[in-house]
Amino acid sequence: MRIDSPRIVYAGTPDFAVPPLQRLVDAGANVVGVYTQPDRRAGRGRQLQQGPVKQTALAQGIDVHQPETLRDKAAQSSLKALAPDLMVVAAYGLILPAEVLDIPRHGCWNIHASLLPRWRGAAPIQRAIEAGDHETGVCIMQMAPGLDTGPVFHRLVTTIAPDDTGGSLHDRLSVLGADALEQCLGMAARGDLPEPAPQDDAAAVYAHKLTKEEARLDWTLDAVTLERQVRAFNPWPVAWCEMSGKRLRVWSAKAARDAASAPPGTVLESRSAGELSIATGQGVLRLGEIQAEGSRRMRVSDWLNANTPPGMLE
Repeated sequence: MRIDSPRIVYAGTPDFAVPPLQRLVDAGANVVGVYTQPDRRAGRGRQLQQGPVKQTALAQGIDVHQPETLRDKAAQSSLKALAPDLMVVAAYGLILPAEVLDIPRHGCWNIHASLLPRWRGAAPIQRAIEAGDHETGVCIMQMAPGLDTGPVFHRLVTTIAPDDTGGSLHDRLSVLGADALEQCLGMAARGDLPEPAPQDDAAAVYAHKLTKEEARLDWTLDAVTLERQVRAFNPWPVAWCEMSGKRLRVWSAKAARDAASAPPGTVLESRSAGELSIATGQGVLRLGEIQAEGSRRMRVSDWLNANTPPGMLE
């Protein structure tokens, strides 16, 4: 496939989609329009907030389009009027129907934050950490009807570090996505972009959307699993448990191999050791940063200077 100086429409909404858009701008790409989700109300005042991609596009003088849906004929006509050669999608958040996929001359490319077909779906970054994967990456995929089912042009791989959180891995993969997109566009301009390789549907794993409810720590699980959950759910929805009937958010923790005969949830060490060590179904979880209800986030050692923990966490 050869694509010379394509007219590009970019579609994305959150922080993850900013580095690829900025890379296109910095490279002098012909971005003829940006699609992003409508402004949402947020914050205590419930004021309308512009998303990160919209802010970036406006700062670069790029026209912004914010349809509620792309299934609408008027929205599709507006996209056709831009005469795009290529549409690049990254964490847009709206379904692209078949009619939209057919509009750009060279179709639609998606920047997906996993090594497809593993972790199709809404939360591939966090699910990779939660599952204990040793590596992940980004794929540039030719979009097709179905959820992240299209064939893959190109992929870049990164190791998941033992201390990676959902936040740190998100930031690294967003830049890696910009790298992968730039490489694909370079190959397309030279005419050496490979044919997209079909995914093995039998190997597909689905990355379900994150929920606040699932972030509650179940102390009957083993310490290694609980540590992975704490890392995966940082910075959202943040792992939590209950302490004396109030919510305790756990921002960081480390699994220890220490044997614990006490019931899961028992506080094994506290003020004297300057740490909170919690018995689990197997092993011990040492809490690092916590946030008590109504308080700020802090190191356990600082929290213990002014507080005495109960005998159990729930």
